[in-house]
Amino acid sequence: MTEDEDLPANFLTEKMKRGSGELVPPDGLCWVSVLSCLMLACSYVGSLYVWRSDLPRDHPAVIKRRFTSVLIVSGLSPLFVWAWRECTGVRTGPSLLALMGIRFEGLIPAIILPLLLTMVLFLGPLMQLAMDCPWSFTDGLRVAFDPWFWMLCASDMRWLRNQVVAPLTEELVFRACMLPMLVPCAGPSTAIITCPLFFGVAHFHHVIELLRFRQGTLSGIFLSAVFQFSYTAVFGAYTAFIFIRTGHLIGPVLCHSFCNYMGFPAISTALEHPYRLTVLSSYVLGVFLFFLFLFPFTDPSYYSFPTPVCTLTSFPSSLCLS
Repeated sequence: MTEDEDLPANFLTEKMKRGSGELVPPDGLCWVSVLSCLMLACSYVGSLYVWRSDLPRDHPAVIKRRFTSVLIVSGLSPLFVWAWRECTGVRTGPSLLALMGIRFEGLIPAIILPLLLTMVLFLGPLMQLAMDCPWSFTDGLRVAFDPWFWMLCASDMRWLRNQVVAPLTEELVFRACMLPMLVPCAGPSTAIITCPLFFGVAHFHHVIELLRFRQGTLSGIFLSAVFQFSYTAVFGAYTAFIFIRTGHLIGPVLCHSFCNYMGFPAISTALEHPYRLTVLSSYVLGVFLFFLFLFPFTDPSYYSFPTPVCTLTSFPSSLCLS
């Protein structure tokens, strides 16, 4: 067996061998990784503005055009990862699709557990929604299993954007493509913090439309943009955590779609709710249970340990351990 075969074959190049025998990233890897992520983020956001229109972003015609361009960019996004791998010389054991979380091993837990964990976090809003909903539980189930209901949803361009296209394309580009490029350079923990910055900054493009259609004062628009950047960055860190721990794309996509449906928790409404104590207790209980189950529900052993993206790192991290 050669010296190279004694070492992990997932992250080896001749440039990575040093006198100390430690595995270190190739020279310039971090610059290439960050620039590749920046180019990918700019391509995604730029694709939304290739269509010139005086219509607002929620107009069906605008949404349809943006579907076309963003789906093209998302479909081409794996080429960025392939080009990054060829440019840096980083060798990967898992296939490119597996690194991007597209695989069958551990698929069922990846569909159920991250979504369940996210629903636990939203226990307060879900309790509030259940109390205020005029439907009974039986009526809700009947609607949920009614194919006409889903056909009606699928014909709504805003619903398709918020629940299907945006979660799928954003998680593919900003998690599945960026994390494999950032993890070898920075390690899993730093990648979880760094990756959402591209995601948060990408959402600043909404400021352009708010200013263009004069939807609020300048200070109000700025504060709204800062707030949106903050919570999208936190959410991006959460889905990056799920991606690294599970090694699957489907979990972050489903969590993203669920969060888009729920929206930001209406804490002010909860404070004025007739059953305020019950609702607020549900908020607190949900947050407590979320942190209690965060690592157990994302244990990599459920998803085929080690997860593909974790094979790219030479940085020891509890995130990659079961």
